[in-house]
Amino acid sequence: MKIISVVGARPQFVKLAPIHKAALAAGVEHVIVHTGQHYDPMLSDVFFEDLGIAAPDVHLGVGSGSHGVQTGSMLAALDAVFDEHRPDWVLVYGDTNSTVAAALSAVKMHIPVAHLEAGLRSFNRRMPEEHNRVLTDHAADLLLAPTEVAVGHLAHEGLAERTVLVGDVMTDVLFEVRDQVAGAPSALIEELGLEAGGFYVATIHRAENTDDPARLAEIAAGLAGLDKPVVLLAHPRVVAKAATHGIALTQGSLISHAPLAYADLIAAAVSSAGVVTDSGGLQKEAFLLRVPCTTVRTETEWVETVQLGWNVLANTAQEIAAGVTRARPSDTDQAPYGDGHAASRVITVLAEQRR
Repeated sequence: MKIISVVGARPQFVKLAPIHKAALAAGVEHVIVHTGQHYDPMLSDVFFEDLGIAAPDVHLGVGSGSHGVQTGSMLAALDAVFDEHRPDWVLVYGDTNSTVAAALSAVKMHIPVAHLEAGLRSFNRRMPEEHNRVLTDHAADLLLAPTEVAVGHLAHEGLAERTVLVGDVMTDVLFEVRDQVAGAPSALIEELGLEAGGFYVATIHRAENTDDPARLAEIAAGLAGLDKPVVLLAHPRVVAKAATHGIALTQGSLISHAPLAYADLIAAAVSSAGVVTDSGGLQKEAFLLRVPCTTVRTETEWVETVQLGWNVLANTAQEIAAGVTRARPSDTDQAPYGDGHAASRVITVLAEQRR
């Protein structure tokens, strides 16, 4: 069996790692295509190195651009890649422009498409990610759902027959990395002279929080006013936006810092008093690490994190402050994201449903 994985952004590299290992263990030919959607080394190359993923077999080098330009460039390049390799499956991940471009290219060429992390919904059609995940789910031949909630969404949309519950592959790699960094001091603590439990980790990158200068300024000011140092792991795009509009990302309690390698991010989160983010992946990672999370959005796809008390939604500076200073949530042994063996299930299902 031959699988092509198409990835292009940091969360996809994390999901790719356990899939790649499971494919190799099963003797599956696994071709990795990197679209180049995230091209900064700290958001791309370092993840392949640190997570033990083979270097991409194909790198499209698409880079930044508007949604239309970026997606169109990927479509134009992927047609030739798929035609050359003719895999049994094209496996797409999550909800980025790389996801929908690969799905569209493959289905037009009558190559079976499997969507990993299918069925997530924010029900916010202003989000480009929501467009990408809905379009991909309805185009794909096989929907690999991470949770029972996702399975329910797909059934509601008439897609139950294409759906298989496999669990969440990010849980696989998170548990592995968590065990690797256990007991080791966070490099971030040493670098910035922080104390364990005496700081927050933040990531803010979504368009609705960064494209409007007033919105970005409000969030930065809200983080700057918190009761402990806040280390903002700032995406290069956010740094550029802030600089253009004269918004200081280091002010008050707020400290701007370059993105971290994945293991360093997990070590920092474990050592922190809490996480503030608009990232879907980090919300879930915080839950799995049992670190309180405050999500700067009006909704979340990972509703289980909110239902179990480990995540709260915040949309203003006051709500962010209330979220990060709330009492520690009650402990839970609930495991809505699986047991850490989702990737092997994915490879098994692809083999069983191979045409």
